[in-house]
Amino acid sequence: MILSDFPLMVPGASPAGKLEVRSPFDGAVIAFVETADAKVTERALQIAYSLYRDRSNWLSIPKRLAVLEGTAAKMVEQAEPQALLIAREGGKPLTDARVEVARAIDSVKLCIETLRTQKGDMIPMNLNPASEGRLAFTQHEPIGVVLAFSAFNHPLNLIVHQVGPAIASGCPVIIKPAEATPLSCLNFVRFLRDSGLPDEWCQAVVVDDLDVAARMVADSRLGFFSFIGSAKVGWMLRSKLAPGVRCALEHGGAAPVIVEPDADLDNALPLLAKGGFYHAGQVCVSVQRIFAHVSIARELAEGLADAAREMIVGDPSQTETEVGPLIRQAKLSRVHDWVVEAVNSGGELLCGGEAVSDSCYACTVLFNPPVNASVSNQEIFGPVICVYPYVSLNEAIARANGLDYAFQAALFTTNINTALAVSRQLDAAAIMVNDHTAFRVDWMPFAGHKQSGLGTGGISYTIRDMQAEKLIVLRSG
Repeated sequence: MILSDFPLMVPGASPAGKLEVRSPFDGAVIAFVETADAKVTERALQIAYSLYRDRSNWLSIPKRLAVLEGTAAKMVEQAEPQALLIAREGGKPLTDARVEVARAIDSVKLCIETLRTQKGDMIPMNLNPASEGRLAFTQHEPIGVVLAFSAFNHPLNLIVHQVGPAIASGCPVIIKPAEATPLSCLNFVRFLRDSGLPDEWCQAVVVDDLDVAARMVADSRLGFFSFIGSAKVGWMLRSKLAPGVRCALEHGGAAPVIVEPDADLDNALPLLAKGGFYHAGQVCVSVQRIFAHVSIARELAEGLADAAREMIVGDPSQTETEVGPLIRQAKLSRVHDWVVEAVNSGGELLCGGEAVSDSCYACTVLFNPPVNASVSNQEIFGPVICVYPYVSLNEAIARANGLDYAFQAALFTTNINTALAVSRQLDAAAIMVNDHTAFRVDWMPFAGHKQSGLGTGGISYTIRDMQAEKLIVLRSG
């Protein structure tokens, strides 16, 4: 079944063409989306910048709150259709897609809560002769035009994390969703507009020309650039920003987990399996590298392999499915090539290691692949978990810290002293103790270090990034 066409969401612009949106599971065309070229993106930037420069017509806080509250209500009403759309366009299993919708609704509500409670600071004055007779305080203003590029793997909640804070901050926003999964984004923009947001304040552009996208990033009219995607693309785009444009980059990693010999394996195994195979491993903080003490490494790896064999892989629109397809067939081929490379160079294949359809890959567990294998030093972004035995804890920490990525890491132990010591030594922005690396709630800080990103995500943190703090000093005799 083909959904209705999705029109261009730039007021007064004519589309450059149409993009087919296909299901990653079976390749069926599910919608057509009108696309933008350089003329369209230029108009979008003109509209957004003119809104920002006209301070007399900035969106009031009551207006922003009303739009966000109306949007949250519409999302609640349409929760199940949104989940099915996520499953169809992105391949995320329906059960997990429902969780994403719930998170997205909560993220909009977090925008409301943050906006309602945000306040400036009083700056001390009258402390010396130079500051006598003065009152000083700060206020928050929108930083400028926000341009956001998003990723495919959470096609609704990532959009909400970029667009919601822009609306809450009072910034005009232009959002470019991933070409593979634009429908959830366009649907969300419809909710905003149907809730009273003037069309010009949130424009969505789908482009299939990377040069057009790069020119948008380099535009000096931007105030803030938000990027979620690969490190290679993100850092390249950052280099194109005009002077003064702020940015936030959210990339991936090859998340490490250390499992100490005193860990509760019965508790750890289902968490690690979920963290590694959730959304076919297409998550920036998926469990990928598990360093387990030599006394338990084989037992842990075999337990993961047993869990992997039980995973139901297939049609993401079916409620019983636990693992869906990879987003593109080319991604499946790359994942398989990396697994074959690891096995041919000495790694032991405990389960999986093969495609189960043109779009789905079997949940795979590798035991002790070599350190120079791709699966050991690059983000695989597929349903593959590697287990490595270690002898000393220092060895495990060194190997966990051995890459140029640092996002979220995990440690399993029942010793509080070990937990605190290892947390201090791991290169990561967040350490999960007795939980998997992919844990996240939307009010916590979410950040990548090293090549894994720049800035801090999370609703309240992003709202703050998209605002400028203005100091006002009053002098009175």
